[in-house]
Amino acid sequence: MEYHVAKYGSDENPGTWDKPFLTINKAAQVAQAGDVVIVHEGIYREWVKPKNKGLSDKRRITYKAADGERVVIKGSEQVSNWEHVKDNVWKVVIPDSFFGDYNPYKLEIFGDWLVTRERRHLGEVYLNGMSFYEVNSYDELFSPPMREEVFDHGTWETVKVKNKAQTRYVWYCETDGEKTTIYANFQGHDPNSELVEINVRPSCFYPEKTGVDYITVSGFEMAHAASPWAPPTANQIGLIGPNWAKGWIIENNIIHDAKCSAISLGKEASTGENYRSTRMDKPGYQYQLEAVFLAEKLGWGKETVGSHIVRHNTIYDCGQNAIVGHMGCVFSEIHHNHIYNIGIKREFFGYEIAGIKFHAPLDTYIHHNIIHDCTLGMWCDWQTQGTRVSKNIFYENNRDLYIEVSHGPYIVDNNIFASKFSLMNWSQGGAYINNLFCGKIANLKILNRATPYHFPHSTKVKGYALIYGGDDRYYNNIFAGDGSGTAYFNGHTTSLEEYIKKANERVGDVEEYEKVGQPVYINNNVYLNGAKAFDREEEKLVDHDHNPNVKIINEKDELYLSINLPKGFDSFKGIIHSTDTLARARIVDQEFENPDGSKVFIDTDLLGEKHQNATGPLAKLKDGENLVKIW
Repeated sequence: MEYHVAKYGSDENPGTWDKPFLTINKAAQVAQAGDVVIVHEGIYREWVKPKNKGLSDKRRITYKAADGERVVIKGSEQVSNWEHVKDNVWKVVIPDSFFGDYNPYKLEIFGDWLVTRERRHLGEVYLNGMSFYEVNSYDELFSPPMREEVFDHGTWETVKVKNKAQTRYVWYCETDGEKTTIYANFQGHDPNSELVEINVRPSCFYPEKTGVDYITVSGFEMAHAASPWAPPTANQIGLIGPNWAKGWIIENNIIHDAKCSAISLGKEASTGENYRSTRMDKPGYQYQLEAVFLAEKLGWGKETVGSHIVRHNTIYDCGQNAIVGHMGCVFSEIHHNHIYNIGIKREFFGYEIAGIKFHAPLDTYIHHNIIHDCTLGMWCDWQTQGTRVSKNIFYENNRDLYIEVSHGPYIVDNNIFASKFSLMNWSQGGAYINNLFCGKIANLKILNRATPYHFPHSTKVKGYALIYGGDDRYYNNIFAGDGSGTAYFNGHTTSLEEYIKKANERVGDVEEYEKVGQPVYINNNVYLNGAKAFDREEEKLVDHDHNPNVKIINEKDELYLSINLPKGFDSFKGIIHSTDTLARARIVDQEFENPDGSKVFIDTDLLGEKHQNATGPLAKLKDGENLVKIW
């Protein structure tokens, strides 16, 4: 069955081409497995709540924008009848009945791992599509602050926001139980003659119930959702998402201006809802452990959740994440997405902000994405096992990649990390192969938080362990800057046999293993411009004085890598790596392999060309100047 939706339709119609529905949500209440909902041009201000599920990958329910037509779903409403207060400040008074049971101007950003000094609401004000900044008082409307303080991994810092001029556009709200008053400084614009919108809904496309499987959402623009803070210990509601289901495809969409998270593949409420912040009796770490075990008890598995595809979307201007998910992201594929301007307004801060932020991305394949101008590009946190981060481009982020408290095996291959801070490796059991690291690398042991690991290709928990550091593999990488390299691992063993021998030289148990550095496998890397090598690396190219002058050049929506490589690079070759050449992850006791258990071969570069034993993410790199189109 094919249903149609158009702005000239009626929800009393049958939803045919000549008699379409008026709202997408009407179609979402009647569509059944195998049906297609085609939405025609226009702006639809609604929350689409799919009622029925598809039954398989071949019998899914598809929601798509009509070919060649711009279809926009917004979680905002247009407001007019603004009253001038004084100077550039105006106000609008809205009865609380306008918002129904969800008033973003009463609801504050709240939850576990949120770190902020000021109250921030889920509401937002937009002028001709540009979001404003919330201020703390009525008086600040007339003299907006030009800088913001943020909490950045342990310290408060005063940082510049990306668009300093935009910070002059500010808003403030007051509520009294019956009405909401919103004040805004429009900097000389007349809000009654231009487009002014405010957030009113938490989502644009999100089921109210779990288990709505096999849905496709394709070709829409979606914006302006008052989505709440989405830590791994809460109900992770996004502007769009499956709400704990299986087999969604989210593709070819333009998604922007989610207050917190845009696409959520993550956790639902029954396994915990911000208990650290509401009960305050245990650390969030403890509640997160409980969430994992409770989810397993309640049926978390490949048969019930995950296996999503998120592809060819453009996602930008969101406060927390472009894509988020705890446990619900398992067995998924995230590829060819363009993600930027995530977390850069600096209105609030916490430990869950990144372009992509996943917990437990078991057997998840993240590839061919471009991620730039984000507070943090990608953050894989807890249970990064069977995960592959491959052929992505990162640049102009505060940090590019962070892998935290995971035991592997995971593979990071053929990526370009072009920001000043390339990698935070607070994990073990990783394989870093054929990457370009341009910035700082930070490694850390975590000896106060034991995290779970799983049986291979399963959600079943096998055990949990601390992060001792090491058990990592670094092959065929180019380290292009001071603060980069592998020298952190000096003193570690270089084989499992050596590790076992040293750990058993004296009688004991846990304490003896803690004294010995886990084995690392490091060879065939290039170290330039001050990058330092592991002291037991046998085959390496080192030129501390050579500055490769790496640049990412954006020219007419095409990206180029510019890099200058030293003499001898052409003749310096690594080897092609695969399951057969990569030592298994020690703690998990699992091989590096594909999600179906077949052997993995890391033999093609970022552009899909055969490596031919080359070093770095591009097979065609050579001595001297290189300018390569990468996107």
